[in-house]
Amino acid sequence: MSTTELTAEKFQETVRGDGIVLVDWWASWCGPCRAFAPVFEAASEKHTDITFAKIDTEAEQALSTAAGIRSIPTLMAFRDGVLVFSQPGALPAPSLEQLIEGVRSLDMDAVRSQLAAQESAE
Repeated sequence: MSTTELTAEKFQETVRGDGIVLVDWWASWCGPCRAFAPVFEAASEKHTDITFAKIDTEAEQALSTAAGIRSIPTLMAFRDGVLVFSQPGALPAPSLEQLIEGVRSLDMDAVRSQLAAQESAE
C-alpha cells in the first residue's frame, strides 16, 4: 500500500479505525518534509498492513490547527483509534522502523487503562 492523501472529511474516520495509522503532516515548501517523503513512502511499501496517510497543512489549515500542528513535518501514530505517538521532525528510516515496531508491540489494554486513569485524575 502506498500513502494516501487525507482530508478533514476523512480524518476522524481514518484514525479511529482498527489497526495502525501513521499520519505525516507536511507542506510542499518544507525541505525536511520533502526529505522525509521517500522514507515514509518506502515504509508504506514495506508495511502493507498499516495505513500511511499524508495531510497537506496548507490545504488543510483548519485540521492542522485543530490537531495542534505547530511544526512540520509532524508524524502521528494511531493504533485502534488511540493517538499513541506525535512528534515533529523528519525521522530517518531506521527510526521510523523502530517507531513502527514499537506501535505494533503496544499492549492496547494497558494503554487504554492508562488513559482512563489519567482522565479520572483530571
